Amino acid sequence: MRHTSRDIRTTNRYEVLRQIIAESPASRQELAAATGLSLATVATLVGELLDLRMITEVGFEDSAGGRPRGLVAVNASGGALIGVDIAETYVHAELFDLALNVLARADEELRPDENRPEQVVGHVAAAVGSVVAQAGVEAARVLGVGVSFPGQVDRDTGVAEYAANWDWHGVPLHALLAEHIAYPLYLDNPLRACTVAELWFGAARGRGDAVVVNLGTGVGAGLALGGGLYRGVSNSAGEWGHTTLVLGGRRCHCGNQGCVETYVGAPGIMQNLREASPRSALLHPGDQTATIEALARAVAADDPVATAVVRDTARYLGAGIADLVNLLNPEVVVLSSWVAARLGERLLAEVRAAVAGYALRRPLAATEIVLSPIPTDPVSLGAATFALEGALQPGGRPSPSPVPGRARPPARR
Repeated sequence: MRHTSRDIRTTNRYEVLRQIIAESPASRQELAAATGLSLATVATLVGELLDLRMITEVGFEDSAGGRPRGLVAVNASGGALIGVDIAETYVHAELFDLALNVLARADEELRPDENRPEQVVGHVAAAVGSVVAQAGVEAARVLGVGVSFPGQVDRDTGVAEYAANWDWHGVPLHALLAEHIAYPLYLDNPLRACTVAELWFGAARGRGDAVVVNLGTGVGAGLALGGGLYRGVSNSAGEWGHTTLVLGGRRCHCGNQGCVETYVGAPGIMQNLREASPRSALLHPGDQTATIEALARAVAADDPVATAVVRDTARYLGAGIADLVNLLNPEVVVLSSWVAARLGERLLAEVRAAVAGYALRRPLAATEIVLSPIPTDPVSLGAATFALEGALQPGGRPSPSPVPGRARPPARR
């Protein structure tokens, strides 16, 4: 892909703002060191961000033997961002300030029969309207809405190309959403959203190569290679959940058999439980969330059936992660999304043990396997950064809010 000077400038502006959000307050010298850009380039980009009222001057710090260095920080009140996590069973929306602090949340349940495009779009519109109303934010301050879609999406056209669990093909999702949502819209999928969230605020921050394993109804692996998000040539990288784990295994929604997702996604875990104990009280047919939560409580109480199911699930998951470790040699593998969060440390311990049995010794020794430390929904957080990226593009919507006076610098994260 050929990049114009304008593309490069937008990317650099985004990287500088990302660093300011992560490390406020910061000097221009610190930003140059962190981004690898020249001090002159950083000074120019900081000036542009000040003009956009996304950041503000917050004072000075002493330097060794030189003039005091001016500090800049994100102007948290300079605008609002919305991140929407569309999953197979729910729509979750969060509204953030420019420092990516959560100001409002809203949830919409998606019943099994509510998977037609117009139904999903209606729930997204309702969730977006709810968070704006809760936060009391003026429409002009909303810089954009990032929407994470559980499938393959064309970011440029806004078309949901394929969603295996809903059998969507070529749905013009951006156009449908734009009929109900007046804010700028930016679409991508949860693999990218989770990975960006981890790069900004989570376990992948400061790491050169990372894999973020998204464990929900669907399963995938977001990739951060060389310190940046890896999308692949058609924005389809990371569909690890649809790689073959068991030859001739369970039938997957994608049409193949034995996919990773069919053994370690929420429906796959339910099937693991069903096979281990068909009449288990932990099984809530048709309710993934209730089943996973019951399983988590039972594992914490050392229930033997629940323990066996989590161990078997971890064996499948460990075999799949070992392939990623051997193939990509990452610094860290992050277990993310709601299934990983609910099963927590017990799943993590079993996965680490399983990976150790499958991965090659040398790449495994260099890889850390951890749970996501992000306390909020990582998909919504990552989706909000897509809206922020969009706002920095030519023609994006800068904040109309005035720059506050000499604000008190926020604490470093």
